[in-house]
Amino acid sequence: MPRTNPTPAHPTHLVPLSAAAEHFHVSVKTLRRRIADGTIAGYRVGRLIRVDLDELTQNLVVAIPTSRSV
Repeated sequence: MPRTNPTPAHPTHLVPLSAAAEHFHVSVKTLRRRIADGTIAGYRVGRLIRVDLDELTQNLVVAIPTSRSV
């Protein structure tokens, strides 16, 4: 059975892992781990792996709760 990759539902801005890592100030290794554990999706373009910056922003950036009440 052939493997199917998730296809994005909207037009994407796919960038190399190195560019995404620099943008989010994380390592390429961190992004590869997140792709492996399913937190983010990686898209294969030929031999290269690309990620969607919008998807990374949604899935990688997490707000830190504070104990202050406003």
